[in-house]
Amino acid sequence: MCRHAGIIAALGLLTAFAAEARPLESADWLDWERAANVQIAPDGHAVIYSRLHVDKMKDRWQSELWMMDADGGHHRYLADGGGVRWSPDGTRIAYVDRADGRTKILVRYMDAEGATSAIASDVDSPTRLAWSPDGRTIAFRARVPMKPAWSIKLPPRPKGAQWTEDATVIDRLHYRMDRVGLKEWYNHIFLVPADGGTPRQLTHGAWDVGARAVGAIDAGGPLQWTPDGRHLLFDGQVTEDGAEPEPFVSHLYAVSVADGTIRQITKTPGYWSQPTISPDGKLVAYTGNEASEVNYPTPQLRVIGFDGSGERVLLAALPASAQNLHWDARGRGLYYTVSEQGSTHIHYVDLRGRDRVVTNGVERLSLDSVSGNGIAAGVLTAPQVTRNVALVRLRDGRVTQLTDLNGDILADVDLGKVEEFWTESTEGTRVQGWVVTPPDFDPGKRYPMILSIHGGPHAMYGVNFQFTFQVYAARGYVVAYSNPRGSTGYGPEFANAIDNRYPGERDFSDLMAATDAVLARGFIDPKRLFVTGCSGGGVLTSWVVGHTDRFAAAAALCPVIDWISFAGTADIVAWAYKRFRPDFWTDPKLWLDHSPLMHAPKVKTPTLLMTGNRDLRTPLAQAEEFYSALKYFHVPTRLVVMKDEFHGTTSKPSNMLRTIEYLDGWFSEHDPGKEGAAGEGDGADSR
Repeated sequence: MCRHAGIIAALGLLTAFAAEARPLESADWLDWERAANVQIAPDGHAVIYSRLHVDKMKDRWQSELWMMDADGGHHRYLADGGGVRWSPDGTRIAYVDRADGRTKILVRYMDAEGATSAIASDVDSPTRLAWSPDGRTIAFRARVPMKPAWSIKLPPRPKGAQWTEDATVIDRLHYRMDRVGLKEWYNHIFLVPADGGTPRQLTHGAWDVGARAVGAIDAGGPLQWTPDGRHLLFDGQVTEDGAEPEPFVSHLYAVSVADGTIRQITKTPGYWSQPTISPDGKLVAYTGNEASEVNYPTPQLRVIGFDGSGERVLLAALPASAQNLHWDARGRGLYYTVSEQGSTHIHYVDLRGRDRVVTNGVERLSLDSVSGNGIAAGVLTAPQVTRNVALVRLRDGRVTQLTDLNGDILADVDLGKVEEFWTESTEGTRVQGWVVTPPDFDPGKRYPMILSIHGGPHAMYGVNFQFTFQVYAARGYVVAYSNPRGSTGYGPEFANAIDNRYPGERDFSDLMAATDAVLARGFIDPKRLFVTGCSGGGVLTSWVVGHTDRFAAAAALCPVIDWISFAGTADIVAWAYKRFRPDFWTDPKLWLDHSPLMHAPKVKTPTLLMTGNRDLRTPLAQAEEFYSALKYFHVPTRLVVMKDEFHGTTSKPSNMLRTIEYLDGWFSEHDPGKEGAAGEGDGADSR
């Protein structure tokens, strides 16, 4: 049987409809679906996963639970909600539902009757559900309100008086979070009986359960019960007497279920996360990095005794952070995923540090759960495969795709071809990239090209399905994207090549090398080049237009323009203040040299700015600074402020459509290959 039987079936549908194929349209996003959090039953007989779809009326993504047999049969809707976990014996599931504005944790029996009970209601943002080994208790993480930072006493207000609300008092360095707003709570562990009852708070204090990665909203690893059910493992930074946690520091801890006493397991200074305990309860595997001054510390995979002894490195200098840790049934090694050169695959490492690749191919796989019979479940995506449920037989790496969630949409759609390329940049650096060509591509013609730059900067473009790139290709663009230095997936040295010099010559050179590599193929019109990116990609887009005039137009989404003003206003203050060394109070040279704002007088490229009105990661003021500077220097520009968006511009389905249309409209307006395109000095700048 073919390794990707489901994929072949989907391709068969494409072939059947080839005669009446149509291009992918932005409106297809409103019918889009994607799989997440795939949980296989302990005995491997069935799979439950989160199936997300667009609620067109409420302009949001909605999560449902769907279930199927392990062979993909009997695929059916189960319930609204998400975060599902099987009980150890496979007779029940626990999940979270947020219907009607109330959050509930529910337990459902998986027999024919399917009796369902709400075991905890009105819990504030429960996550990380974890069944105790005996199935009697469920642990979870939830929010606990902070105590007011400062209270004052006012004179009595007159009866019926309408006074201004009390002031917000802030006394912490990190006091807000993107996609949250003002942070007025801590995450802590709770326990609730699996048959219902009052949740009991197990951890307390002015600190969070869960290691908070830079920029992460819901960070930290899973809650892990010890096999004897006496302790729970978690990551984070426990502090005393209300002291604010130090940035970039995290440890592993064990908390006693009986009395809530906490013991720190790790001692080596660093950022450690994802504790995963061995079947016999003696060893804990975990990921992270030792304390470091560089912006991208070397990722490692380690093990340590549950008692804190015998700490050792299993894998050092990984190409990117290890994720999705799972012990094998005998406790002799670990399965995990790691992203490398655009793909994400499952690996296995034994306790002697011998590593082997389990899966391979042009695809990206998650490792969400593992059954007792060695079958892994996760999400699979590839250049022309959307996010779908897949099973992996761990003994030989055989992958079976079980769903084709967007097959009904793509059955009559002609997608653009995705092709990988490598090119050489400065200092002998090899850069990986991909190019998407229009569905009706003719190599004898010359096309406009969009260079898309990923965010981060420590992130990675890969071989997953790219909806927006396919839409642009359907509209006649060639889309190029690459992983310049600073990207993950190529080792710590590659990622740290931009340390203390971002944005700068190295990442800029890599992006231009990728552009030149596609141009060299002969089917791109060099006068019709466009560039865009969001977040870190917005930073580099703003840098590109300050260092070359080769692009006909640019769109910088959610950028950082001025590193000094950004540092104290973003929600990642500690990271921002460490952006360059030395700090700007000591010497501002690097801070200024690498700020795109300082290069604004050199910009000639028409540049669109776009940011969410609620963005706390790269605040709107950053885009406003660049917009005002470009206006001042008579550069064609517009500022688009997306409503109801935090960082990024596409979390709301309708804003995803707006982003596509604004960018296409801006590029079309400044495309010298189109009639009516704006030209230099023709009034495109409405100043």
